Amino acid sequence: MRSLLSVSDIEDEVTRILDIASDFKEGKMEEKPLKDQKLAMIFQKSSTRTRVSFEVGMYELGGTALFLSTNDIQLGRGEPIKDTAKVLSRFVDAIMIRAIEHDDVIELRDEADVPIINGLTNLEHPCQALADMLTVKEHKGGFDGKFVYVGDGNNVCNSLLLICGCLGMDMAVACPDEYKPNAEIVAKAEEYAKANNSTITITSDVKAAVSGADVIYTDVWVSMGDEAEAEKRRADFKEYQVNQELIDLADDDVIFMHCLPAIRGEEVSAEVIDGPHSVVYDQAENRMHAQKGVLYYFLKELQNQ
Repeated sequence: MRSLLSVSDIEDEVTRILDIASDFKEGKMEEKPLKDQKLAMIFQKSSTRTRVSFEVGMYELGGTALFLSTNDIQLGRGEPIKDTAKVLSRFVDAIMIRAIEHDDVIELRDEADVPIINGLTNLEHPCQALADMLTVKEHKGGFDGKFVYVGDGNNVCNSLLLICGCLGMDMAVACPDEYKPNAEIVAKAEEYAKANNSTITITSDVKAAVSGADVIYTDVWVSMGDEAEAEKRRADFKEYQVNQELIDLADDDVIFMHCLPAIRGEEVSAEVIDGPHSVVYDQAENRMHAQKGVLYYFLKELQNQ
């Protein structure tokens, strides 16, 4: 049973899923293709965009989405992941989980009899990366430019590295040495990039990284779960704010991206996120279109192959 836990799970299918997402957004796809299908959505971490995009997306595809917080199901009271996986597989056609530990999602996939979709873990956020590249495709016309991520080498950064490698887009990550992205994922992204004639660069020199950038992307300095390190992180990242000075070093037509929620005055200045280069709301909207592409691909297209 195919699942989406990592961008690596769709290495050869990223372009196809993005095409499906674009077709849905443009109204070119059949109506209600997932009629009567059901999606369980497990949330160990709260969310705005993930919950609404999956719930509305599944509704528009003709199916039903069930919101399940850990307060609503026995998983939050110590039920083994195996039991939850086996039981939910009897009720629904797929499970989306927004989890804390990536290993828990791996176990869920291994025990379930339906596709598992990673809505976020501490290691990756593949659905976010798909929405991001849909946005790049719309605003830049393709993936020939330079994509620069500034800040914490976190789960979003990991998935962006992999997806840029798959699509052959040059990517640079500018971060303090202590906050580099996962080494295994960097190695895999470099492998993809080499096969697709692009480059991956990890550096602490933020100004060199953003020079000539077509896309500049950042995320919060203090993610959920990192609150105990908040003071240290703010000090460590103080030179990595995306502000007008950095935008001026990039290409004239650079777009600014952020997966939201954002903290104006920390990782990005208000002048940038609310300015003419920002596409953050298009990016947020594209979560739903990308989610629809994922759901259609895993619940219909793969089933018909």
